[in-house]
Amino acid sequence: MAILKAFRGLRPPKNIAMELASRPYDVLSSEEARKEAEGNPYSLLHIIKPEIDLPKSIDIHDPSVYEKAKENFQIFREKGWLIPDGSDHLYIYAQTRNGKRQYGIVGCAGVADYMNGIIKKHELTRKDKEEDRMKHVRITDANMEPVFFTYPAVPAIDEIVATFIKTHEPEYDFTSVDGIGHHFWVISENSLIERIIQLFAAIPFTYVADGHHRTAAAALVGNEKKKNNPEHRGTEEYNYFLAVHFPDNQLSIIDYNRVVKDLNGLKDQEFLNQLSSIFNIEEKGTTIFKPDKLHTFSLYLDGKWYSLSAKPETFNDNDPIGVLDVTILSRLVLDNILGIKDQRTSNRIDFVGGIRGLGELKVRVDSGEMKAAFALFPVSMKQLIDIADTGNIMPPKTTWFEPKLRSGLVVHLLS
Repeated sequence: MAILKAFRGLRPPKNIAMELASRPYDVLSSEEARKEAEGNPYSLLHIIKPEIDLPKSIDIHDPSVYEKAKENFQIFREKGWLIPDGSDHLYIYAQTRNGKRQYGIVGCAGVADYMNGIIKKHELTRKDKEEDRMKHVRITDANMEPVFFTYPAVPAIDEIVATFIKTHEPEYDFTSVDGIGHHFWVISENSLIERIIQLFAAIPFTYVADGHHRTAAAALVGNEKKKNNPEHRGTEEYNYFLAVHFPDNQLSIIDYNRVVKDLNGLKDQEFLNQLSSIFNIEEKGTTIFKPDKLHTFSLYLDGKWYSLSAKPETFNDNDPIGVLDVTILSRLVLDNILGIKDQRTSNRIDFVGGIRGLGELKVRVDSGEMKAAFALFPVSMKQLIDIADTGNIMPPKTTWFEPKLRSGLVVHLLS
């Protein structure tokens, strides 16, 4: 059953919360982070992307980068930009995008739950990215950024949240520059905290929605600390890590698309001819075409958009992996036709989150940087949970959750 733990968070004062809260470390490059934090000493990017305070030539995995994270974190605490709460709390973090609001419970998840499979994942992680975040967690001795979890909706939890936000003012309430509303409440009543924890204890599994590398890093460092502590009791803070838990019925997944650099030696028409054995193809002209149902894809090639409808024999609706559009594309097109065997390591493919719009695909191809683009219909929450429940793994870059959590509204110390 799922562990949820209250904790004594480190939080920014109200007057700098909006300036301190940042996008997650992995959704922007070092150069983008430099620009975003320019003129803003409060930005958490100084801790989670500390290379922005070092020469541009620095290797982001250089030891000095991690030391800078530690140094900047200490400065933030000394200056009173991150202040400890007086006692253990849970928190509510809501986000508003396009008029839709989702409410998450902020607390600590259990390292043991990750190690024992109570926390389920749907993507593989890369060891180099895991180790990068593990170094960051080790040197700061903190979870600077929350991971994004989901769970099967529990009406009693929804009712508690709805009642609480009606009767309490948010601690933070602001709209970030990308137009996303961020709303944050502190739950300090012990009886209410205990009730929420009890309700979570009845949830059989939770699911990593976004932040697989951060989750793995946080859990592995916690497990590492356990093994290295001869006096381990099981109650230490390193046994837990920072997470925001959203009910599954409030979340939506948007498309995650692909661009490829070449056609593996094929001419355009030869490529289309090979695709015709997999799809029913319809040319759509120069107007952007967006897939509107499962098993329908969009292709942009040589200034034209095409609708690709997968033929029935190309997928298996009874197989949680085989039914996925990303599986059809990965296996039959990227692998078999284009020869891209490992999407996680190949430099011939890139991934574009649907938040950027299909216009971004057109720009990448028209510029000559890429040769062709594929847009997919988004995965559903049911598909994600079915895959995690059956112990399967989605192909790389299958899900894109939006809005992204802002980092820095609360930090969890490991000791």
